[in-house]
Amino acid sequence: MVSGAGETVRQRWRRHLGRRRRAALAAFVTGAVALPLSGAARPEIPAPAPAVLAAPTAATLEAAYAANRANAEEASRMAAAHGDRHRAAADRELADPSRRLLAFDGRGAGLVTEVYGDLAHADHVAVLVPGSDTGIDTYGRFRAAALALRRQLQAEDPAGGRRTAVVAWLGYETPGTVSAAVTTTGRADSAAPRLRALVGALRGITGPGTRLALLCHSYGSVVCARAAAGLDVGDIALVGSPGTGADSAAGLRADARLWAARGADDWIAHVPHVRAGLFGTTVGFGTDPVSPAFGARVFDAGEGGHSDYFRPGTRSLTNLARIVLGRTAEVTRA
Repeated sequence: MVSGAGETVRQRWRRHLGRRRRAALAAFVTGAVALPLSGAARPEIPAPAPAVLAAPTAATLEAAYAANRANAEEASRMAAAHGDRHRAAADRELADPSRRLLAFDGRGAGLVTEVYGDLAHADHVAVLVPGSDTGIDTYGRFRAAALALRRQLQAEDPAGGRRTAVVAWLGYETPGTVSAAVTTTGRADSAAPRLRALVGALRGITGPGTRLALLCHSYGSVVCARAAAGLDVGDIALVGSPGTGADSAAGLRADARLWAARGADDWIAHVPHVRAGLFGTTVGFGTDPVSPAFGARVFDAGEGGHSDYFRPGTRSLTNLARIVLGRTAEVTRA
């Protein structure tokens, strides 16, 4: 059927659908901008500048860990003197002698890079990249994900033939879940060089045959996508992703295998997978990474929601561990 000046009904419907998606995205961004203005900003918490250290090597790792723990201890004292007991307690936990802090910055929301396992001798290293609302005050849930992955890696290889380590990289200022920043690539564009620098640093610590994998959750998948071009990693897995800012996996120009998954109960599926010019900037991240049009290897994430990808006992965690271990033939596909 043809309507108007040669326009088909299907074309009209697509145009109408496009308007509705843009309207939905505009409504989301308007709420994201307006809602935070109603809340009071949190006072700045004092903290020391990060420890100044040379690029770590396998031989200097323990010294780096100790220096960053000392910095976290000082940050705890300063937060306590400021009257912020919650932050003081969080910093104090990070300063525990058992913690392996590759980097620490207690200023603002806080930045932490923590290692689980023997990084210097690992055959397989997973780097976790978090999404929105992750900082020192909420670091416990990010750490729980890293610990769950570490345990799953050990369960998948009970004989210990593959030595593994997990790096929890809170190395950028994450956006708020309800904020304008979470709808654009701005924070990810700033974070991408830092993630690339981390991969370079890990290559200076690990052996030449060590295989690295990036596991990127929610807005963290945007960060990984912006850093992906030519990055020296074997696999990149995007879970609960709102999109990458690219139309396809090929558009990321990554040398790594690209994976994507979304749990059946993840609300991110209802975020419009479009990009549109609004308020003088581009918002939205384009093609859905789990769609055939994107071209990633889509794996089974089970029935979980947006915060369940690293929950023990889930299909998503099992598959993520197998990706890290290079056992890709055993990854169950969606």
